[in-house]
Amino acid sequence: MVTLAAVPEFPRRLVYLGTPQMAVPPLRALVAAGFEIPLVISRVDKRRGRGGDLSASPVKAAALELGLPVAHSVDAALDVSADLGVVVAFGQLIRPHVLEQLPMINIHFSLLPRWRGAAPVERALLAGDSETGTCLMQVEEGLDTGGVFDRRTVVIAASDTAADLRRKLVEEGTRQLVECLLRGLASPLPQVGEPTYARKISPDELRLDWTRPAMELERLVRLGGAWTTFRGKRLKVAGATVVDAAGQPGVIDDMVVGAGDRGLRLDVVQPEGRAPMDARSWSNGSRPGPTDFLGA
Repeated sequence: MVTLAAVPEFPRRLVYLGTPQMAVPPLRALVAAGFEIPLVISRVDKRRGRGGDLSASPVKAAALELGLPVAHSVDAALDVSADLGVVVAFGQLIRPHVLEQLPMINIHFSLLPRWRGAAPVERALLAGDSETGTCLMQVEEGLDTGGVFDRRTVVIAASDTAADLRRKLVEEGTRQLVECLLRGLASPLPQVGEPTYARKISPDELRLDWTRPAMELERLVRLGGAWTTFRGKRLKVAGATVVDAAGQPGVIDDMVVGAGDRGLRLDVVQPEGRAPMDARSWSNGSRPGPTDFLGA
Protein backbone atom coordinates (compact mmCIF):
# COMPACT_ATOMS: atom_id res chain seq x y z
CA MET A 1 0.00 0.00 0.00
CA VAL A 2 1.23 3.49 -0.85
CA THR A 3 1.90 5.49 2.30
CA LEU A 4 0.61 9.00 2.71
CA ALA A 5 4.21 10.16 2.90
CA ALA A 6 4.12 9.88 -0.90
CA VAL A 7 1.26 12.36 -1.10
CA PRO A 8 2.00 16.07 -1.57
CA GLU A 9 1.51 18.00 1.65
CA PHE A 10 -1.34 19.87 -0.01
CA PRO A 11 -2.94 17.38 -2.44
CA ARG A 12 -4.80 19.19 -5.20
CA ARG A 13 -5.91 16.50 -7.65
CA LEU A 14 -8.44 14.15 -6.07
CA VAL A 15 -10.34 11.12 -7.31
CA TYR A 16 -13.70 11.11 -5.53
CA LEU A 17 -15.52 7.86 -4.70
CA GLY A 18 -19.09 8.02 -3.35
CA THR A 19 -22.63 6.90 -4.02
CA PRO A 20 -25.60 8.12 -1.89
CA GLN A 21 -26.98 11.58 -1.20
CA MET A 22 -24.89 11.98 1.95
CA ALA A 23 -21.75 11.85 -0.23
CA VAL A 24 -22.88 14.77 -2.42
CA PRO A 25 -22.12 17.72 -0.06
CA PRO A 26 -18.43 16.78 0.37
CA LEU A 27 -18.01 16.55 -3.42
CA ARG A 28 -19.58 19.95 -3.97
CA ALA A 29 -17.47 21.45 -1.16
CA LEU A 30 -14.23 20.13 -2.66
CA VAL A 31 -15.08 21.65 -6.03
CA ALA A 32 -16.06 24.95 -4.39
CA ALA A 33 -12.75 24.99 -2.48
CA GLY A 34 -10.80 24.78 -5.74
CA PHE A 35 -9.65 21.16 -5.71
CA GLU A 36 -9.28 19.46 -9.08
CA ILE A 37 -11.46 16.37 -9.50
CA PRO A 38 -10.24 14.53 -12.62
CA LEU A 39 -12.62 11.62 -11.95
CA VAL A 40 -15.63 10.67 -9.85
CA ILE A 41 -16.36 6.97 -9.28
CA SER A 42 -19.84 5.81 -8.28
CA ARG A 43 -22.01 2.72 -8.56
CA VAL A 44 -23.53 1.65 -11.84
CA ASP A 45 -26.95 3.04 -12.76
CA LYS A 46 -29.88 1.08 -11.33
CA ARG A 47 -33.24 0.31 -12.86
CA ARG A 48 -36.13 1.89 -10.96
CA GLY A 49 -39.87 2.06 -11.27
CA ARG A 50 -42.25 0.03 -13.38
CA GLY A 51 -40.70 1.24 -16.61
CA GLY A 52 -37.28 0.03 -15.56
CA ASP A 53 -35.59 3.30 -16.49
CA LEU A 54 -31.95 3.59 -15.47
CA SER A 55 -31.29 5.95 -12.56
CA ALA A 56 -27.90 7.44 -11.71
CA SER A 57 -26.68 7.52 -8.12
CA PRO A 58 -26.94 10.91 -6.36
CA VAL A 59 -23.15 11.34 -6.56
CA LYS A 60 -23.06 10.57 -10.27
CA ALA A 61 -25.92 12.99 -10.92
CA ALA A 62 -24.13 15.74 -8.97
CA ALA A 63 -20.83 15.05 -10.73
CA LEU A 64 -22.41 15.31 -14.17
CA GLU A 65 -24.09 18.55 -13.11
CA LEU A 66 -20.66 19.86 -12.09
CA GLY A 67 -19.16 18.78 -15.41
CA LEU A 68 -16.94 16.09 -13.86
CA PRO A 69 -16.05 12.79 -15.58
CA VAL A 70 -17.68 9.70 -14.04
CA ALA A 71 -16.68 6.03 -14.04
CA HIS A 72 -18.13 2.94 -12.36
CA SER A 73 -14.99 0.83 -11.90
CA VAL A 74 -12.61 1.49 -9.02
CA ASP A 75 -9.72 0.53 -11.30
CA ALA A 76 -10.47 3.64 -13.35
CA ALA A 77 -8.84 5.64 -10.55
CA LEU A 78 -5.49 4.33 -11.79
CA ASP A 79 -6.02 5.75 -15.28
CA VAL A 80 -5.91 9.40 -14.22
CA SER A 81 -3.22 11.53 -12.63
CA ALA A 82 -4.22 12.18 -9.01
CA ASP A 83 -2.57 12.88 -5.66
CA LEU A 84 -5.18 11.20 -3.50
CA GLY A 85 -8.47 9.33 -3.46
CA VAL A 86 -11.31 10.61 -1.25
CA VAL A 87 -13.93 8.03 -0.21
CA VAL A 88 -17.32 8.97 1.26
CA ALA A 89 -20.05 6.32 1.67
CA PHE A 90 -18.87 4.53 -1.45
CA GLY A 91 -20.30 1.13 -0.60
CA GLN A 92 -17.76 -0.97 -2.50
CA LEU A 93 -14.52 -2.67 -1.57
CA ILE A 94 -11.34 -0.99 -2.75
CA ARG A 95 -8.95 -3.76 -3.65
CA PRO A 96 -5.31 -3.85 -2.57
CA HIS A 97 -3.84 -3.33 -6.04
CA VAL A 98 -5.59 0.07 -6.21
CA LEU A 99 -4.43 1.12 -2.74
CA GLU A 100 -0.90 0.10 -3.68
CA GLN A 101 -0.87 2.79 -6.37
CA LEU A 102 -3.20 5.52 -5.09
CA PRO A 103 -3.43 6.43 -1.38
CA MET A 104 -6.95 7.10 -0.16
CA ILE A 105 -8.66 8.76 2.77
CA ASN A 106 -12.21 8.26 4.01
CA ILE A 107 -14.74 10.20 6.08
CA HIS A 108 -16.13 7.65 8.53
CA PHE A 109 -19.20 8.66 10.49
CA SER A 110 -18.30 7.44 13.98
CA LEU A 111 -15.60 7.87 16.61
CA LEU A 112 -13.37 4.97 15.61
CA PRO A 113 -12.77 2.28 16.64
CA ARG A 114 -16.37 2.36 17.84
CA TRP A 115 -18.79 1.39 15.08
CA ARG A 116 -16.57 0.22 12.29
CA GLY A 117 -18.58 -1.01 9.34
CA ALA A 118 -21.59 -0.27 7.17
CA ALA A 119 -24.14 1.31 9.54
CA PRO A 120 -22.31 3.46 12.12
CA VAL A 121 -25.00 6.17 12.28
CA GLU A 122 -27.82 3.70 12.86
CA ARG A 123 -25.91 1.63 15.42
CA ALA A 124 -24.90 4.66 17.47
CA LEU A 125 -28.54 5.74 17.62
CA LEU A 126 -29.85 2.28 18.51
CA ALA A 127 -27.23 1.84 21.23
CA GLY A 128 -28.34 5.04 22.92
CA ASP A 129 -24.90 6.66 22.51
CA SER A 130 -24.82 10.26 23.75
CA GLU A 131 -22.27 11.26 21.14
CA THR A 132 -20.68 10.11 17.93
CA GLY A 133 -18.57 11.95 15.40
CA THR A 134 -16.53 11.95 12.21
CA CYS A 135 -13.09 10.52 11.59
CA LEU A 136 -10.93 11.41 8.62
CA MET A 137 -8.96 8.20 8.23
CA GLN A 138 -6.54 6.40 5.95
CA VAL A 139 -8.09 3.64 3.86
CA GLU A 140 -6.51 0.22 4.43
CA GLU A 141 -7.40 -3.32 3.40
CA GLY A 142 -8.99 -3.93 6.80
CA LEU A 143 -12.52 -2.79 7.64
CA ASP A 144 -12.14 0.81 8.89
CA THR A 145 -8.84 -0.02 10.58
CA GLY A 146 -6.72 2.83 9.20
CA GLY A 147 -5.04 5.56 11.17
CA VAL A 148 -7.00 8.73 11.94
CA PHE A 149 -5.90 12.20 10.81
CA ASP A 150 -8.66 14.15 12.54
CA ARG A 151 -11.69 13.37 14.69
CA ARG A 152 -14.62 15.57 15.62
CA THR A 153 -17.39 14.92 18.12
CA VAL A 154 -21.10 15.35 17.39
CA VAL A 155 -23.70 15.25 20.17
CA ILE A 156 -26.68 12.94 19.66
CA ALA A 157 -29.77 14.82 20.86
CA ALA A 158 -32.56 12.87 22.54
CA SER A 159 -34.91 13.74 19.68
CA ASP A 160 -32.49 13.08 16.79
CA THR A 161 -33.74 10.78 14.08
CA ALA A 162 -31.25 8.90 11.92
CA ALA A 163 -31.86 11.49 9.21
CA ASP A 164 -31.16 14.35 11.67
CA LEU A 165 -27.97 12.73 12.90
CA ARG A 166 -26.79 11.87 9.40
CA ARG A 167 -27.30 15.49 8.33
CA LYS A 168 -25.23 16.80 11.27
CA LEU A 169 -22.46 14.32 10.60
CA VAL A 170 -22.30 15.14 6.91
CA GLU A 171 -22.08 18.86 7.67
CA GLU A 172 -19.26 18.30 10.17
CA GLY A 173 -17.48 15.76 8.01
CA THR A 174 -17.59 18.06 4.99
CA ARG A 175 -15.99 20.91 6.97
CA GLN A 176 -13.43 18.50 8.37
CA LEU A 177 -12.44 17.14 4.96
CA VAL A 178 -11.92 20.54 3.32
CA GLU A 179 -10.13 22.07 6.30
CA CYS A 180 -7.74 19.14 6.70
CA LEU A 181 -6.88 19.01 3.01
CA LEU A 182 -6.31 22.77 2.84
CA ARG A 183 -3.94 22.79 5.81
CA GLY A 184 -2.20 19.56 4.76
CA LEU A 185 -2.35 16.01 6.08
CA ALA A 186 -0.14 15.19 9.06
CA SER A 187 0.70 11.61 9.99
CA PRO A 188 -2.38 9.60 11.05
CA LEU A 189 -2.67 8.31 14.61
CA PRO A 190 -3.49 4.65 15.30
CA GLN A 191 -6.96 3.87 16.58
CA VAL A 192 -7.07 3.20 20.31
CA GLY A 193 -9.70 1.18 22.16
CA GLU A 194 -11.90 -1.86 21.75
CA PRO A 195 -13.54 -2.01 18.30
CA THR A 196 -17.28 -2.44 17.89
CA TYR A 197 -18.88 -3.28 14.57
CA ALA A 198 -21.86 -1.70 12.85
CA ARG A 199 -23.49 -4.36 10.70
CA LYS A 200 -26.26 -3.37 8.33
CA ILE A 201 -29.78 -3.06 9.75
CA SER A 202 -31.94 -6.00 8.67
CA PRO A 203 -35.71 -5.65 8.07
CA ASP A 204 -36.37 -8.01 10.99
CA GLU A 205 -34.50 -5.67 13.33
CA LEU A 206 -36.98 -2.92 12.48
CA ARG A 207 -39.92 -4.94 13.80
CA LEU A 208 -41.13 -3.57 17.14
CA ASP A 209 -40.99 -6.19 19.88
CA TRP A 210 -43.42 -4.86 22.46
CA THR A 211 -41.79 -6.85 25.26
CA ARG A 212 -38.68 -4.66 24.93
CA PRO A 213 -38.22 -1.47 27.00
CA ALA A 214 -40.08 1.55 25.63
CA MET A 215 -36.90 3.60 25.21
CA GLU A 216 -35.39 0.94 22.94
CA LEU A 217 -38.55 0.94 20.83
CA GLU A 218 -38.54 4.74 20.62
CA ARG A 219 -34.95 4.70 19.34
CA LEU A 220 -35.96 2.13 16.74
CA VAL A 221 -38.74 4.45 15.58
CA ARG A 222 -36.27 7.33 15.29
CA LEU A 223 -34.13 5.11 13.10
CA GLY A 224 -36.87 5.08 10.44
CA GLY A 225 -38.81 2.16 9.01
CA ALA A 226 -39.96 0.65 12.32
CA TRP A 227 -43.04 -1.56 11.93
CA THR A 228 -45.48 -3.78 13.72
CA THR A 229 -48.71 -5.49 12.72
CA PHE A 230 -52.35 -4.68 13.41
CA ARG A 231 -55.12 -7.13 12.53
CA GLY A 232 -52.69 -9.09 10.44
CA LYS A 233 -51.47 -6.15 8.33
CA ARG A 234 -48.25 -4.22 8.57
CA LEU A 235 -48.36 -0.88 10.38
CA LYS A 236 -45.31 1.39 10.23
CA VAL A 237 -44.62 3.65 13.20
CA ALA A 238 -42.97 6.88 12.06
CA GLY A 239 -43.23 8.87 15.28
CA ALA A 240 -43.62 7.87 18.93
CA THR A 241 -42.97 9.15 22.46
CA VAL A 242 -42.09 7.29 25.66
CA VAL A 243 -44.64 7.90 28.42
CA ASP A 244 -44.90 6.83 32.05
CA ALA A 245 -47.75 4.39 31.65
CA ALA A 246 -47.79 0.65 32.27
CA GLY A 247 -49.78 -1.81 30.24
CA GLN A 248 -49.74 -5.24 28.70
CA PRO A 249 -47.18 -5.39 25.86
CA GLY A 250 -48.80 -4.54 22.54
CA VAL A 251 -52.16 -3.48 23.99
CA ILE A 252 -53.39 -0.03 22.88
CA ASP A 253 -55.00 2.28 25.41
CA ASP A 254 -55.81 5.75 24.04
CA MET A 255 -52.84 5.70 21.63
CA VAL A 256 -50.43 4.38 24.27
CA VAL A 257 -49.05 0.92 23.59
CA GLY A 258 -47.79 -1.20 26.45
CA ALA A 259 -44.10 -2.11 26.29
CA GLY A 260 -41.66 -4.07 28.43
CA ASP A 261 -41.56 -1.36 31.08
CA ARG A 262 -43.34 1.90 30.34
CA GLY A 263 -45.54 2.80 27.40
CA LEU A 264 -45.03 4.16 23.90
CA ARG A 265 -47.49 6.76 22.60
CA LEU A 266 -48.08 6.53 18.88
CA ASP A 267 -47.73 9.90 17.14
CA VAL A 268 -47.43 9.13 13.41
CA VAL A 269 -48.27 5.81 11.74
CA GLN A 270 -48.55 4.46 8.21
CA PRO A 271 -51.06 1.68 7.55
CA GLU A 272 -50.25 -0.78 4.78
CA GLY A 273 -50.84 0.77 1.35
CA ARG A 274 -51.52 4.26 2.72
CA ALA A 275 -49.64 7.49 3.40
CA PRO A 276 -48.30 8.41 6.86
CA MET A 277 -50.95 9.95 9.09
CA ASP A 278 -51.56 11.31 12.53
CA ALA A 279 -51.99 8.34 14.86
CA ARG A 280 -55.21 9.77 16.30
CA SER A 281 -56.76 9.86 12.83
CA TRP A 282 -55.71 6.27 12.28
CA SER A 283 -57.22 5.24 15.63
CA ASN A 284 -60.49 7.03 14.92
CA GLY A 285 -60.80 5.12 11.65
CA SER A 286 -59.55 1.72 12.85
CA ARG A 287 -61.19 1.81 16.29
CA PRO A 288 -58.89 -0.67 18.08
CA GLY A 289 -60.88 -2.59 20.67
CA PRO A 290 -59.98 -4.36 23.91
CA THR A 291 -59.10 -7.58 22.06
CA ASP A 292 -56.83 -5.81 19.53
CA PHE A 293 -53.13 -5.49 20.12
CA LEU A 294 -50.12 -4.60 18.03
CA GLY A 295 -47.80 -7.33 16.89
CA ALA A 296 -50.57 -9.83 16.09
